[in-house]
Amino acid sequence: MTRIDATLARLKTEGRKAFVTYVMGGDPDFDTSLAVIKGLPGAGVDIIELGVPFTDPMADGPTIQLAGQRALEAGQTLARTLEMVRRFREGDAETPIVLMGYYNPIYIRGVEVFLQEAKAAGVDGLIVVDLPPEEDDELCVPAQAAGLNFIRLATPTTDAARLPMVLRNTSGFVYYVSITGITGAAAAQASVVGPEVARIKAATELPVIVGFGIATPEAAQEIAGVADGCVVGSAIVKQIGEGKPIAEILDYVRSLAAGAHRG
Repeated sequence: MTRIDATLARLKTEGRKAFVTYVMGGDPDFDTSLAVIKGLPGAGVDIIELGVPFTDPMADGPTIQLAGQRALEAGQTLARTLEMVRRFREGDAETPIVLMGYYNPIYIRGVEVFLQEAKAAGVDGLIVVDLPPEEDDELCVPAQAAGLNFIRLATPTTDAARLPMVLRNTSGFVYYVSITGITGAAAAQASVVGPEVARIKAATELPVIVGFGIATPEAAQEIAGVADGCVVGSAIVKQIGEGKPIAEILDYVRSLAAGAHRG
């Protein structure tokens, strides 16, 4: 059982929904980024998604693209992102961390080497948005053999014929993308998301956590209310990009967490 599995099982027992946040590793620099992620659990975050910056982030909207550019310009790499996880783990052995990004940096590093390093650093799961289920032998299957969850995305266009393939080797949770298109593009609607979450849950025992289009405590509560939890990314990354003080960013995160946990 990974930290992700244990955390979601505990929340289910407690009757609470999961609050997941995404931040870009190294944005706007290593030290600031590390300070933010160290503060997230105290602000009510149950699972942290840590972005690995990449030069061609095809699934990301302008806010996260700019975050990736800032991180790359500040010298962030896959190796430094893993170092960030190691530094985080010095003070937190419980909060799950999911690396989220693209396959190219992992491929360049070498899958076997990367998985050994990620596991040793304290990574619990991976979301790699440009590896479809047809490529599971490339990374998904080796990752699960190494003890890491491989979290797959389902979307509004994932139909009944495609869904079993998406779910086949998924573990940890299913990340349901509430809208079509890129991150930060529109607002999620619980009335639309709810039936889709129910459709996915009918096909899997895994928790379904919804991301994209959530920026307020009210939205977090509404979306978490029809799922097993919610993810907020672009709205937090935007505040980091605006240079807001870390304490102010964490206060905002705390308000989102309170909304999600009421869901």
